[in-house]
Amino acid sequence: MSIGKSESRIQTICLMLLCTIGVAGALYWLQGIIVPFILAIFVSLILTPVVNFQVRKLRFPRILAILGTLLLCFFIMLILGGIVSASVAQLANNANVYQNRVEILFNKAITELPLDKLGIEDPADLDIASIIPISTTRTVLVKLTGSIISILSQGLIVMMFVIFLLLGSTTPTKPKEGVVGEIDRQVKQYLVVKVLLSGVTGFAVFAILHFLGVDYAISFGAFAFFLNFIPNIGSLIATIIPLPVVLLMPDPSVGKILLALLLPGLVQFGVGNLLEPRLMGSSLGLHPVTVLLSLMFWGTLWGIIGMLLAVPMTSIMKICLDRLELTHPIAALLAGRLELSEETKAAPEKQGA
Repeated sequence: MSIGKSESRIQTICLMLLCTIGVAGALYWLQGIIVPFILAIFVSLILTPVVNFQVRKLRFPRILAILGTLLLCFFIMLILGGIVSASVAQLANNANVYQNRVEILFNKAITELPLDKLGIEDPADLDIASIIPISTTRTVLVKLTGSIISILSQGLIVMMFVIFLLLGSTTPTKPKEGVVGEIDRQVKQYLVVKVLLSGVTGFAVFAILHFLGVDYAISFGAFAFFLNFIPNIGSLIATIIPLPVVLLMPDPSVGKILLALLLPGLVQFGVGNLLEPRLMGSSLGLHPVTVLLSLMFWGTLWGIIGMLLAVPMTSIMKICLDRLELTHPIAALLAGRLELSEETKAAPEKQGA
């Protein structure tokens, strides 16, 4: 009897693995359709509290509150997208200026470093223009501009989905129960808190860099806002991104370079390690190793957007797996709890008897 149960369990696990591989393949090949729709679901979860506040506190008609919220969201998206696109285009146009600054810094380093001890007899052999050609730099920046425009066009599709999701229910609904209710509460709390803290982080980074006179400070603030949704590594990337522009400023001082690194880093550390745990707590119940693995998995499937959605998507998976007896140990493993099965717990009791 025990052999039959073990064989049945092995078959079930194999079927689950095959199903997981099939679902992952479908998510990858259909990402052009699935990703905008999932983004729209998350955006609608973020905007729902705003709509409910206008209805309950300001006594606005629900349809008017939805339309006003959508217009405000669309307006903010256009402003941020326009600022980032203009900054990247300006970087592409000023590629020659930055190329000259790179050459000046490179030549200054050649004159001050002991290159003869490294086996370099003639410093003139080192040509920075051949290492970083202007045409290559401009091409990279132009491609970056095209990528941002592509993201904006996808954002328009997402907003269309959001409109239909919010307008699909013009009357307040009762609180959801069961698995759907738990997913709705946990993901909504995570997204709302994350948006607020990311906004604080982005504004603080913009204010610091603008005060230090760093070019494109508002774009770096926008990048800090978006990258704050990527746990662990997003804050590190947002801190390092402004460094090349700071180094290529006219006559940058050591103090300004250090402040441009340390102050945004302190903001990222304070928000991520002090404010966020207090406001969010352990609502998602994911182990830090699970978060890192989820970043790798969803990033492989959907790229940067997958990394942005890794935590809420993994949290939804954990909630669903936790409701089934067969997959409950997997959910416990995602939460960092190594729970024993019922048969393992009962074995010592049988031996004692």
